[in-house]
Amino acid sequence: MNESQCSELLEEHGIKPTANRIVVLKELVKALHPITLSELEYKILSIDKSNIFRALTLFREHHLVHVIEGGSEGVRYELCHSHDHDHDEDIHPHFYCEACQKTYCLDYTEVPEVQLPKGFEQKSSNLMIKGICPDCQSK
Repeated sequence: MNESQCSELLEEHGIKPTANRIVVLKELVKALHPITLSELEYKILSIDKSNIFRALTLFREHHLVHVIEGGSEGVRYELCHSHDHDHDEDIHPHFYCEACQKTYCLDYTEVPEVQLPKGFEQKSSNLMIKGICPDCQSK
């Protein structure tokens, strides 16, 4: 994704494109797996950790990224593939490999619907499955 495409995507989500936000977005696009703040900081040497975190927080508020909680390294970030800029309709489970510590998106696996007791209102969900990935099983 080039700079103008990044700017356009940010604007579509109601985010003013700045140089820092474009750099952070480019790294998120390049990431093959959900990525941690520390990994982004390592890849983006030109921006300090607090500015990267602020960009991620803004992206989350505007449904450009979603947060994956769990695994050994805490929170990971991933681009939303949602077409709705007000809601994150890109809900899918994730798999955490306990051997290599990578987190994988299970894009085409449905999250089971949970019937909440009366009076409870769901705002978000996070399904993390833990085990051993195929690469680590074959070693």
